[in-house]
Amino acid sequence: MNLSHLEILGIAAGTCTTVSLLPQIIKIIRTKHARDISIGMYILFTAGVILWLIYGLISNQLPIILANIVTGCFCSVVIYFKLSEK
Repeated sequence: MNLSHLEILGIAAGTCTTVSLLPQIIKIIRTKHARDISIGMYILFTAGVILWLIYGLISNQLPIILANIVTGCFCSVVIYFKLSEK
């Protein structure tokens, strides 16, 4: 597989934005609460991720597709913890 410089840039950008969610997820798991998380922000962010995923699928851009699948999963974890909180 021979990646272009533009594809490498896209993969790097997707990796950075996706991995940026991990500290929040780790903190939620460690503290066992998500009360300081804005559910509205995460729902809106997840909607944007879904739209980017659709865009990536339509335009057949693998970096966008992969990054947004993983980011969507990470967002789902945060939303799950937030909504399951008592």
